[in-house]
Amino acid sequence: MKGTDFQKKVWDEIKKIPKGKTISYKELAIKIGKPRAYRAVANACAKNPLLEIIPCHRVIRADGKLGGYMGKKGIARKKRLLEGEGVKF
Repeated sequence: MKGTDFQKKVWDEIKKIPKGKTISYKELAIKIGKPRAYRAVANACAKNPLLEIIPCHRVIRADGKLGGYMGKKGIARKKRLLEGEGVKF
């Protein structure tokens, strides 16, 4: 899997998020030891090459909104994926 060390760290942490749970970009940044890098975390999610294996749809904004996913058109898909896992909005 190609990516920077930072991206790989983010993706590895995302794989730990249980099905049906979400975490904010900021919380994820804290978990990887970079509390101010929440935008870089969001960018790493956007560069995820393996959406089926690395469930970036489980990472949302700190205010509870979905944030991005595969561009603007992907938000509906992100919502469907989360709702399919039992997450309510």
